[in-house]
Amino acid sequence: MFEKIVIVGAGQAAVQAVDTLRRKGFTGKLAVVGDEPWLPYQRPPLSKKYLAGSLERDRLMIRPAQFYADHSVETHLGRRADEISRREQRLRLDDGSTLAYDALLLATGSRPRKLVAPGADLAGVHFLRTIADVERIRADFGPGRRLVIVGGGYIGLEVAATARELGMDVTVLEMAERVMNRVTCSEVSSFYEREHARHGVRIICNSRVRALTGDSQSGRIRAVLTEDGAEHPADVVIVGVGVLPVDELAVAAGIECSNGISVDEHCRTSDPLIYAAGDCTHHPNRHYGRRLRLESVDNAFEQATTAALNLLGTPTAHDKVPWFWSDQYDLKMIIVGICHGHDTVVTRGNPSSRSFSACYLREGELIAIDSVNSPKDQMAARKVIAARGRPNLDKLADAGIALKDAV
Repeated sequence: MFEKIVIVGAGQAAVQAVDTLRRKGFTGKLAVVGDEPWLPYQRPPLSKKYLAGSLERDRLMIRPAQFYADHSVETHLGRRADEISRREQRLRLDDGSTLAYDALLLATGSRPRKLVAPGADLAGVHFLRTIADVERIRADFGPGRRLVIVGGGYIGLEVAATARELGMDVTVLEMAERVMNRVTCSEVSSFYEREHARHGVRIICNSRVRALTGDSQSGRIRAVLTEDGAEHPADVVIVGVGVLPVDELAVAAGIECSNGISVDEHCRTSDPLIYAAGDCTHHPNRHYGRRLRLESVDNAFEQATTAALNLLGTPTAHDKVPWFWSDQYDLKMIIVGICHGHDTVVTRGNPSSRSFSACYLREGELIAIDSVNSPKDQMAARKVIAARGRPNLDKLADAGIALKDAV
């Protein structure tokens, strides 16, 4: 049994690991290291209610400060983990202090991918990942201000919806042929493009950024230039072109990494005393028969639970069908499963009703679903996908037939 467990990272995975460890009887020393000054907080509201100013910072916190005191958790906030000494089983922090461990859990998350273009460092160009990021963005927001968002993924479109509701002039530049190209089918992409257009957002696809130009005196962003020669005036720019796993600490320690920190089904790395969970991991998914790196609260929650149980000596495999969500305007999209490799898409309901689902199949098996304002479909799909259900396509396409009855 381990006596000293250190968790690097202070997000959803860290909190879930702490909760599971203490709830399941771990009485040893437990420490959490986070490079932000805040206790672990929720990130999904950052692009929505927190950005809009309708959610107070305290309400972002996953657990109140008293939770950590009550569970005897030593917190090292505003501290960066600089080095893992595997031989000595010590973690060195950026202030020179060290923490000894019997087992280490890496929950380091992900960071925004940089925009490689001249002018990307101008004032008024932002990324959105942390509380501090949002507070800088808020200072630049205001009714009538011109916002250009680079990237038409979930974050970019959520920010676009929030900014329009704040009265801003919004343009989204997406380099692919449609928004959310990597994660949804064309029917869902088209629906969201129409919805954003209806709210006054300009979405320009097949648009690759060439450079950002600024005012020579203030050093602030003035416009975004694209490869087609267009110039998009901007008072503010938000870059949302994906994220990268924070795995530098593991790489430097000689831990196996490939598109993130490589772990097995027990969330164990190539070092048997070091585990990893959340956005930073590249892990096997038995349901889909492939390795995945997922950026989702659900995956962080489930992997952290799995890692904690294994740290406690209870062999547990991480084997879940993942799910995600995105809130844009009054639309709630729930994504269950991974649509990669699908060969058929069946639409349930009419997108014009603003309540429908896109069902993804591979060789007759339902492997994923995107449900928009359709909670019954996504709840039923969780069970059908997990059971490798093979629905009747005619019944599946009939929104009048419950999805569970289409199998």
